[in-house]
Parts: sequence; C-alpha cells; structure tokens
Amino acid sequence: MSPNTLGALLMMASMASFTINDALIKLTDGAVPLMQLLVIRGVLSSVLILCLARWLGSIHFRIAARDWALIGVRSVAEVGAAYFFITALLNMPLANVTAILQVLPLTVAVGAALLFQEPLGWRRMSAILLGFMGMLLIVRPGAEGFSLWSVYALIAVLCVTVRDLATRRLSSEVPSMTVTWVAALTVTVFAGVASTTAEWVPIDTRLALLIGGASVFIIGGYFFSVQVMRVGEISFIAPFRYTGLVWALVLGWLVFGDWPSSLTLIGAAIVVATGLFTLYRERKVSAR
Repeated sequence: MSPNTLGALLMMASMASFTINDALIKLTDGAVPLMQLLVIRGVLSSVLILCLARWLGSIHFRIAARDWALIGVRSVAEVGAAYFFITALLNMPLANVTAILQVLPLTVAVGAALLFQEPLGWRRMSAILLGFMGMLLIVRPGAEGFSLWSVYALIAVLCVTVRDLATRRLSSEVPSMTVTWVAALTVTVFAGVASTTAEWVPIDTRLALLIGGASVFIIGGYFFSVQVMRVGEISFIAPFRYTGLVWALVLGWLVFGDWPSSLTLIGAAIVVATGLFTLYRERKVSAR
C-alpha cells in the first residue's frame, strides 16, 4: 500500500470516527451542557488513551525540544479551534458554519504546498474544488450574510490548518499516541475551565452510555487525524476529508430518520466520485 493510499484510508477513518462521535453527542439532545459533556468525554478518552498506549508500549515523553514546541503550537491551535468553532456553532446556522469549515482541504493543501513545497498539481486541485462543490450541494448554506460569527468560524479554520501543518512537521520519532493524548487532555482542560461558569446536571444511564461511546470514537478521531498528517501527500489526501459529509448523511438516515434530498444525494455522489478518481490517479502514477 502506498503512503498516499494509506493516508486516504486514515482520513476516511478519522472522518468516520468524528462523525459517529457527533451522532452520539447529538443523541444526548442537549440534556447535558456542552462544556460538561466535553469534560466528561475528555476525562474518559484521556484515561482510555493513556491506558491503551501504556499497554501497547506506544507512548513516551522523551521528545526533542523542537517537537515539544510543535506540540505546544498544535495544542494552542486545538484550544483555539474548539473555542471559536463552538462559539460560532452556538450563534449561527449549522449549515453555514459547516460550509465555512469545509474550506479546510483547500487551506491545508495550499499551506503544505507553500510552506513545505509539497506537490499540488492541477488534477489534485481540481479534485479538491470538485469535492468542495459537492459539499456545498449537501449543506446548501443560507444567505443570512457574513456576521461576526462567520469570522469566528474562519478563525477556527485557521486554527485547524495550523494544527494540521504543525502535526506534519513532527519528527517520526514522536509517537502518535503521545500527540493524541496531549490533544485530548488539552481540550479537556479547556472545557473544564469553561464549565466553571455553568451549572452541572446529573447524568442518567442512557446519557452515560452515549457519552462513553463518544469517548471511544473520539479517540479514533484524534489518533487517525494525527496519523493522516504524517503519511502521504496532503494535496492527495485532502479530498477525502469530505467523506465525513457522506458519513453524516448515512447516520442521519439510519439514526435520525432524515432522508436526504435529491441535491444532497447528488452532492454525496460528487464527493464519492472525487475520492474514487483520486485513488484511480494514484494507482496510475504508482504503476508508472
């Protein structure tokens, strides 16, 4: 398996993990304040990551100063992304903030090309743009106008871009489990501080199971999102970020009974076709 193909699979696994986590969180139906939920999920996932990593022997903290600096930048970007994304999400339509966040494949691919001189040919750029068009057909953002909260969403895009590019520069000696654990702990600490301003509520068995399940899948999301930035070429892998929207469509239908419209299905087909075309091109290049 080529590094690019592995990167594509890791990106799809990351998007699947994050989307299943989102579905479990959505099933709580607002019964738990957001910051309380993130604290509970963060504590559980941090403990599970640490136990799993210790058992596998895949975590250590003997890391060079340069890599610690990159992890520090990544952690600050993680906190910024969480704060600005959540704030925007609470103050603007979900479709609009989702549409803004989907410029990430463009910003990360272009950033890698400019900063790291990674290849970004016209075919790969076309695949990214086509996937973006398919995404717009799925979310169909409204025309309420560009507000302060739109700026918050754009800042979240900038933070995630910085996070991913910082991950890209980490040495191969740095365990991905270490980076994963630091990410989970960072979000937990941030949510813990933010939760001090709100009253906590009791948790019943159903909510506990949902949050516990989300804690497991967020580990996959964190881990795969770290791994994917360490293999392959970003411009090749970027279009596969849109597969998260396809996962959202499937789960929306199976779990919440939301049958997608024709435009949504067309958009999903474009996203899938973009990914298949990119994989086909990789096989052609590898064959040569």
